[in-house]
This record gives sequence, C-alpha cells and structure tokens, in this order.
Amino acid sequence: MDSSPEETTVELEQVFIVTPTSEKTPDIQSESSSPTTTHNGIEKSGHLYFSKINPKILDLKQNGRLYLSPSDNSVDSVGHYRKGGYLSPLDTASDDEGGGRRRHKSEGSVQIATSRSNHLIPNKKNSMYESRSTISGVRFDDPFIDENGHTLMYSRHEKVPLKDFSMEYRASKDIKKFLDNFALILDLNKNGVDEIIDDIVKKILEMNEAKASIDQSKLEKISLDQVRSALFTHDQVHMLSRTLQCTSISIGGGFDYDQNWICAMASIPSIQTRHIGIARLKYPANLGISSEEVYFVIVVLTPIKEKGTKNELETGRTFATLFSDVCFRLQLLGANTEEEFKKLLEDQTKELADRQRMSHTVVKIPLANEKPSDTRKCNCRMFQGIKEDLNRRLPHYISDYTDGFTGNKTIQKTISTTLFLYFACLMPSIAFGVLNNENTNGALNVQKVLYSQVIGGLFFAVFGGTPQIILLTTAPLALFTKIIYSICQDFSLEFMPMFACVGLWNSFFLFLYSSFGLSKLMQWSTRSSEEIFALFISIAFIVDALKNTAQNFANHYNIPACNNNSSTFSTTNTTVNVTTTIITVCERDVSLLYLILLLGTLWLGVTLYNFTKTPYLNAGKRELLADYSLPVSVIIMSVFGALAFKDVTMIKSFKAGPLRSDMFQLMPFYNLPVGAVFGAMGLGFCLSLLFFMDQNITAALVNGPQNKMKKGTAYHWDLLVIGVINVVLSLLGFPWVHAALPHSPLHVQALADVEERVDQGHIYKILVKVRETRITAIFSHILIGLSLLITPVLSYIPTPVLYGLFLYVGITSLYGNQMFERIMLLFTEQNAYPPNHYIRRVPQRMMHLFTVLQLLQLLVLCGLGFAPYPYLKMFFPVLIFLLIPLRHKVIPHLVDQRYLKAMDSH
Repeated sequence: MDSSPEETTVELEQVFIVTPTSEKTPDIQSESSSPTTTHNGIEKSGHLYFSKINPKILDLKQNGRLYLSPSDNSVDSVGHYRKGGYLSPLDTASDDEGGGRRRHKSEGSVQIATSRSNHLIPNKKNSMYESRSTISGVRFDDPFIDENGHTLMYSRHEKVPLKDFSMEYRASKDIKKFLDNFALILDLNKNGVDEIIDDIVKKILEMNEAKASIDQSKLEKISLDQVRSALFTHDQVHMLSRTLQCTSISIGGGFDYDQNWICAMASIPSIQTRHIGIARLKYPANLGISSEEVYFVIVVLTPIKEKGTKNELETGRTFATLFSDVCFRLQLLGANTEEEFKKLLEDQTKELADRQRMSHTVVKIPLANEKPSDTRKCNCRMFQGIKEDLNRRLPHYISDYTDGFTGNKTIQKTISTTLFLYFACLMPSIAFGVLNNENTNGALNVQKVLYSQVIGGLFFAVFGGTPQIILLTTAPLALFTKIIYSICQDFSLEFMPMFACVGLWNSFFLFLYSSFGLSKLMQWSTRSSEEIFALFISIAFIVDALKNTAQNFANHYNIPACNNNSSTFSTTNTTVNVTTTIITVCERDVSLLYLILLLGTLWLGVTLYNFTKTPYLNAGKRELLADYSLPVSVIIMSVFGALAFKDVTMIKSFKAGPLRSDMFQLMPFYNLPVGAVFGAMGLGFCLSLLFFMDQNITAALVNGPQNKMKKGTAYHWDLLVIGVINVVLSLLGFPWVHAALPHSPLHVQALADVEERVDQGHIYKILVKVRETRITAIFSHILIGLSLLITPVLSYIPTPVLYGLFLYVGITSLYGNQMFERIMLLFTEQNAYPPNHYIRRVPQRMMHLFTVLQLLQLLVLCGLGFAPYPYLKMFFPVLIFLLIPLRHKVIPHLVDQRYLKAMDSH
C-alpha cells in the first residue's frame, strides 16, 4: 500500500466506535477508490479516523485522539494498534525514533515487532482482564463491550464560569487548605497520560500513608485501580472522563484551547476527604488535539458524598481559574522548589481576589452639569412621590387591559388565574368572616366581609398602581378587630362606631405617609425583613387551620360521651325553677371526616400545584392542571365530602342570611365620647403602621427583580388608594382590607411563564415573563360579587375545605422563600446543599448564624402575634417596623457586611 495514502473520515455525532479485531480482518476502504487513510487519532469533533500505523504505544487521550507515545521502553495498558482499519491488540513493541512527536502520514507505517509486551497478560486476575469477551487472545472486562468488541464513546463540552475569588468564600479557603496537603511533583520526566496520572496518584497515596503513620484514623483505602477506573472512561482506552481546560476567543472568531495545562477530575467512593495532585512536566507532553503542549497536569479526587461547593467540579474550577492566567503559569515554570511553587499559588490567590474585587466596583463618573445624588437620601416633598408614580404608570394603563388578552397562552393564563383568585379570595373571606363573626358577636359577619372584598378589590384593580397586588381581610386585621372589640367591652363603648373611627384615623395617617413619600423609607427594608413577615403570614394561615381542627376535635371527639360505652351522655343543670337536661352525642365520625377533607384538600392542591414536575401527560396538560390546582381541589373535596360521606352530618360553614339594604348606612359616630375619638387615634396610628409595612413589603415582593416586572412601581399611589378604600369601608362599617400575603406573589406566579433550569442536579423555577394585567383581578372580584347572590349555596362548602385552602396557601407560599430554604439547610446533609449564590459566597457557620438570628426575630413576632393577651397585640405593628432598624444596627455586629450583602439583598 502507498506510504502516503489520502485521508478518509466517517461522520458521527459525538459517538466513537472502538472495534478491537484480529489481524486477519480485512482493511476498510473508503467510498472512493483511494486506499485507507493513515491518521493518528480519533477526533472529538465526531470523526472516526482509521490508522495504518503500528505504533509502539497508542493512547486514546481525553480529547478522543490516538497518538504515539514518546516512551521508548514501555507499553501502555491500551495494548492495541490499528491494522487495516481495525483496532487490534498490540503484540509487539519496537523502537521508534519518532519519540514524543506525532507521525506524519508521509513517513509510512511502522514495522511490527514480534515480541509481546509484558504489559498484556490476558489471564491476569484483575478488573482489567477478567472479561466477558475475548478478541485476538485479549480479554476485555467491560460490560459496555459486546461479544464483537464494539462499544460507544459519548463526549460532551460544557462551559463553566471562572471562580470568583472575591465573592466565593470557598475558593480562597480551598487554596489555603491544600497548600500544605496536596501532592506536588516538579519536573516529572513522563509523557504518556497514563504514566503521568499514575505518578500523581502514587504521590497522593504516599502522602496518605504518611498521614496515617501519624494518625491512624486518617488512613483512607485508595487503590490505584479504583482511581484509574474513575479518571478514565474505559479500562482499555485511556480517555480522561472529566476534564477542565481554559479557552479564549480567537481573532478570526471561534475559540482556542489553552493547551499548556489540563485538570482531570473524579469522585471516588472509598475516600472521605478531597485530594489534589499537581505535576509540572520536565518536557511538554502531547496529550491530544486540544492538549498538544501540556506542562501542568492537575488531578482532583473528591468523595462521592460531598456538598455542592466542595465537589470535584467546584474544586477543579478553583485550581483551573488560577492556571488560566498565562503569566502565573510562566512564574510556576520558573519555580525551583516546592516552597516557591506553593508561595506563588498563595500570592496568585490574593492577587486574583483583589483584581476581581476591583472589577466588581463600578465607579460612576459624573457629567459636567450633573449633581451628585445620594440614593439613600429621603426627599419627602409633599405629593412628589405620588406624581412620580402616576407619571410612571399612566402610560401603561391601556396595556394593563390589553395584556390580558394578547400573547401566547394569555387567554388560558387569564382564565386560570381568574379562577385561582376567585377561590383564593372567596374562601379566606368566608373563613375570616366566620372568625370576625365570633370575635365581634355578629357585628361583622361573612356577608360584610364579602362586600368589603368586592368593593376594595374592584376599586384597587381599576385604580391601583400595581394591579398584581390583591387586597384581603387578613389574620392580623382579624386580631386587631378583636382587640378593638375587647376595648369596647371593657370601657362600655359601642363597637361599630369605634371600629369605624379607628379605620378613619388609620386612613388619615396613610394619606400623610403617601403625601410625604414616606414609602421611600422602605429602601432600608431588606429581604430579611420582608421574608420574616411573609413567613409569619404563612404560619398564621397554618395556625388558624390547626386551631380550628383542634376545636372541632374538642367539640366532637374528646367529649365525655365518647369516653363511655354508650354513644350519648346527659348532664342536668338545675336552676331555681327550671331543670335542663343536655344530651351530648358522640360524633367522632365528624372529626375524622373533618381531618380527611382538610388533609385531602391540602394533598390534592399541592399535588396538582407540583404536577409540572411529574412525567405524566404532556407539558401543556401538566401546566393546565397546575394552573387550576386550587379550584379543582376545592370543588373535588367539597363534592367528595357531600357524596361519599352523606350519612355524616356536618354543620354549615356559616349562617347565610338574605341581602339587607340597611347594611349600607353610615356609622353613628355621634354615639362616641370625645375621649374615645382620641383613643381611636392611638389605635389608628398602630394600625396604620401595620398597613404601611404590609402594603410596602407586599409591593416589594411583587416587584422583586426575580419577577421581571417591566411597568414600574407605584408605592405612594397604592398607599393613597388603600387609604381611600378604607375610608369608604369604615364609613359603612365593613371590615378593612389591605395587601395580602401570600396571595399577591402567588398572583404574579399564576400570570407568569415559568421555565425550569437544572444546576448540578437541583431544579429551579425561573419566571420568564409576567403578564401585567388588571383583567384577572377585575373578573375575579366580579365573580365574588355575583357569589353574594348564592351565599346559601356557599354555606354548604365544608369548613375543613376552607381551612384546607389555608394550609394550601400557607405551604405553597414557602416556595421561593430564601429564609425557609436556609432553615431547611439546618437539617439537610451537606452534600445535598444546592449551589445557590449565598452558599458559594458565605461560610457555612455565618449562613446558619444569620438564619438562627432570623428565626429568633420570627419567634418573637409569632409570640406577640399569637399571644392570648389582646392588649399586647396592639404593639404587633410596631414590632414589625422595628425589624428594619434591628437589621441595620444590630445584625451587622454579628455577621460581616459582605456576607449580609450575599444573603440579604435582592
């Protein structure tokens, strides 16, 4: 055959076919008439090259190319050569003056020697040679090789970011830790990848044994074969399984590989700690098409169970970022001792951290006529904030309506979100109406709560600056209403005029806050304060549901009638002239049905809410079920309770009366004494703090950067609209409404297109686009208004279904709450930590310390909010406001400011 044949390639898609055959196999010819090609490798770009050469050593390198090994007296464990287009066992080893260079096709083929290498012992008892197939006398122990010797090789390229030594705490800490504990070999005189890796691993093993001689507990069982198996993809084909290299943009487009170094990574099941090995070669080695002049080889070995910031990829990124600097590598090449080499590593770490820190600092150069401005300065000129909000939002007013009908899947999202808001607002309104009815002895009932929901919700949906905010009568308002009723009982005051007077004072203070732009004070409110309050509201929903469940069991399950053998129990009360006998019936079935419907509503709702994570149906239907999770769960469990348990008698959730026209009458303020009016001012001020904090925190969560809202904020205008709404409600004697958590953020999520992304095995939901429309809030409150005509029917909705919705809202609102995620990390195994930004940038102890401090604030908030003393609850809004100065004046003394910036900023 001609000594310089033409080259022929066969296109594949990132699949390599390796076929060991005997020498008798005929040559593979190309489709053309030209003879078989002679080329020294298999390229990673998806080409399969056939070689006619018979090299002494062939290594299939990490980049998937076969090269001649420069060694003169050794044979690698591949043990194969190309003959006639097939990969055959290597029977001989011969001298070759080619050494460490690639043979050119013009040099022809190498003569085959007849002596067999002592590296190939077919019957040797180890993992490499105990095989299920034998080809040309060579056994292959690999489950991926079939009886004909075929196997597939899959390759993949992925970009990863450089390590930020100024922001990621673990980067600098790893370098400091490994400076005295990594295996370092200087001027290694080896060129084959298997020889280089073997020497580095042996050095790691020697250091491990040296540590064990001092402390026997540090001995780790590491075998060379186990490390080889993890580092290479194949026992017979030496291709590094996972590597890191640096690339740079080339002048003509595309990118070039940095071929001066390579980092190999693997996770080993038998080790407990991480091991690093670095070898500086005496002469550059040719390890493949993207590593043709390698001076540095880095080996990273980590345990399989290691947390995300310490796994092999993250550790490899740390060292790869350092070695990506060409000037630093030149310095390392000139290091004469190990101490000098390590000192250069330490200095480069500090220099890189300083350089990256400077790159994050943006210096703004003011223009000639521009005056420097302080973003933290609160400029509270009257009506300025309202004017800015109107200028920002009015141009988008028409699009607030059209965006509810235009766009892909918009109609579907509008309908599903409307139904979601209908049930999410209707059910809590009924439940809080029942609670207010009990707390006020019928002065505020379910019908009044529904009226206030319709009036407030519609007015804000039409005139509010942020229509994604949903108004509700909430648990804190129900607590405050109970406080006012208790005060009226103690001082013999008429409740309804006093209630209305407190509401008017509250609105007066809200007008002052909005007129003078005090919402700008919320720029000091951080994620910590917002998430503590949001978590408190979620806990309040859950606590209300559990308290009602406990009350039901106390009334029907744990009663004397159920402790006797008979199903009834009678008690006799005797007065002066009347004797009354009360017969109590044991109704444990009622409590059990209550529990079934409560947990069933929660389970079905959460299951459908997370249905997008399942493999069932298709993506469109999964998303549809997730959008309708709340209404479907309420309807199904209500019908299930009525039909499947029709023999169990469960009382109505509330007493529905006819619509009365006298409900729309002004409150008789003239019945209040002057002292009560000024007393109402104090209560109104405390209430206004609750409205101020709740409204602004809700608006901040709705307009958070993660939601990608584009039409701007309207903090001051929204506060003014809330004040106007509550003036009307107070004059009519209806319950107050304000921004609701977690309904408002859930409203945003319901209107959003969500995309799932995976980072190191952890799935994240990313909001891609939010439809900023008023249509959903308007339509849902119209439906609630129509529901006033069927209140007798609504009274048949089982009470446990109502409180099951409370549990659903409370639990689903925890998704995306960073504080709750960090609370869960307190009980999570470290190797399961997600690769979040704060986990990368904050030491674990500091992260847990900050979480514990937040938990203490939350416990104090819950202790005061759920305390059985009504007068103590008056100061609950003040305590919420104190979270802001506590965060800025106390917490920084316990947690470093740079760590707070990572954990407590939007």
